[in-house]
Amino acid sequence: MPNETISIADYTPTKNALQDKIILVTGAGDGLGRSTALEFARYGATIILLGKTQKKLESVYDEIEQQGSPQAVIMPMDLEKAGEENYQQLASAIHENFKQLDGLVLNAAILGQHGPIVHTDLEQWTRCLQVNLTANFLFLKHCAGLLNQAGRSAIVFVSDQVALHSRAYWGAYAATKSACLNLMQTAQDEWESNTDIHLNSIDPGPMNTGMRRQAFPGADPGQQPTAESAVLPFLYMMDSGHPWPNGKHFTWDSAAQILTEN
Repeated sequence: MPNETISIADYTPTKNALQDKIILVTGAGDGLGRSTALEFARYGATIILLGKTQKKLESVYDEIEQQGSPQAVIMPMDLEKAGEENYQQLASAIHENFKQLDGLVLNAAILGQHGPIVHTDLEQWTRCLQVNLTANFLFLKHCAGLLNQAGRSAIVFVSDQVALHSRAYWGAYAATKSACLNLMQTAQDEWESNTDIHLNSIDPGPMNTGMRRQAFPGADPGQQPTAESAVLPFLYMMDSGHPWPNGKHFTWDSAAQILTEN
């Protein structure tokens, strides 16, 4: 069967495409997390801004308020240090305030130690696993009930090209991104018959973000697309006005405005 392609060049969301939806975005303080949070809010969603740095989250909160969107919610959480009880408390707070969750964007990640496997420090390896993989497992585990309460809901993992084809010096980061694809497909297979939760993964391609600059310090950041250029496919995956794919991993081509299944 040929891989699925979705052209969203002509996709025009309605003004209230995400009206009354509650969407949690991890790593919402900057980069793609910030951009998706702002865009979702423009279309009527109430955004739960989750991230490590309170000041950054407050800045995004203010931007959402300034654009006249629904008031966001700030939930600081250091994924490296958070224990399972913190995820339980998060889920309880969402249930108490909103009763349900319509969308979840699993964006937060760290690069980890960029170097040879034999020189990789175990502490750094473990840190990368905790933030990039274990945290996402715990979000799925403790938010599944909230997503199920919404009826039709969506989870989108933010992926990377090294999830499918790793290369030298990307050990911990690539391993966790690859594992997240497996985690997404496992959850989709388990939930497909008894929930209406749709899980997908998107590789947004190279972007001028802090992580990209950290990985390639010598590259000209001005030559890379902005994070804003990758927001549209995430909006598409949250807009229930059309059929959603399920259990798929896509690569985003911002120039052609096409999602291609891998």
